[in-house]
Amino acid sequence: MSTIGLVHFIFSLVALIAGTAVVAIRKGTRWHRTLGHVYLTCMIALNISALFIYRLFGRFGPFHWLAIYSLVIIVIGMVPVFTRRPKGRWLTWHAAAISGSYVGLVAAFFAEITSRLPGTEQSFGPVVTITSVIVNGVGFFVIFFYLPKIDKGLPTRFRAANRS
Repeated sequence: MSTIGLVHFIFSLVALIAGTAVVAIRKGTRWHRTLGHVYLTCMIALNISALFIYRLFGRFGPFHWLAIYSLVIIVIGMVPVFTRRPKGRWLTWHAAAISGSYVGLVAAFFAEITSRLPGTEQSFGPVVTITSVIVNGVGFFVIFFYLPKIDKGLPTRFRAANRS
């Protein structure tokens, strides 16, 4: 594994752990913010590092475009936190975008695992595509189902802020 590949792997692993913790804990707390910052930093670093990995295609390829897309989604998810805009909906924008970012990370994790299973060497593209579609489909269904209930797990100060 190259140095950039190792850096990418480490940031991916830490982002996966931090992201899982953020999903599991109460939102709006100090731990949520701290682990969220770790997740954000790792996601930025792993996506930037992905832009320097050319071993698979030898040129700019689909995974580079996905890294750029992921960076855009992270920005869409974090700008509302810093600006508290759009008024009355900033928290929903944040939750939806960052949840989508996490689902994409989990999909990449499972795609990486399934593409390395014995017998999948010759069918890399279909294996990665099918795995990603399944994980993203389940993830976005869960987001769609649970996101409207986000207010229930928030401290009171954030419930009021999200409605104003």
